[in-house]
Amino acid sequence: MYAVCLKFFKKSIDAEDVLQEGFIKLFNNLHKYRGEGSFEGWVRRIFVNTAIQFYRVQKPASICAKDFEDVLPCFNASALDNLYEKDVIHTTQELSSGYRTVFNLYAVAGFSHKEISELLGISESTSKTQYLRAKASIRQMIGKRA
Repeated sequence: MYAVCLKFFKKSIDAEDVLQEGFIKLFNNLHKYRGEGSFEGWVRRIFVNTAIQFYRVQKPASICAKDFEDVLPCFNASALDNLYEKDVIHTTQELSSGYRTVFNLYAVAGFSHKEISELLGISESTSKTQYLRAKASIRQMIGKRA
């Protein structure tokens, strides 16, 4: 679960705080698990929601996508073959907090843009824009490392 928490925060201390809070919530609510679906999925959802709550406390409620030039790098797909999981985590941690959060919620946790907009208090189009820009930034960072 630490890896899940680390995907949302640049600082490991924040990820550790979320990890601790997540385990407290997990143990306090263990009796609420009904056995429907996988236990791992239920646990993961607790940690993702805890990360979102932690993020909301640290950042203002409204997150605006900043207008800047679209990044359309030449990207060599074979560069992905040379990446390890820690490299991917490190790359996503270099994103701005808004981009990183939307990217992780959509690509990693599987939330829809509508769900993300409700969770973060942003518009659905802002969620989509931040996701697309996060992907472009990741491509650019990976392209520089390749």
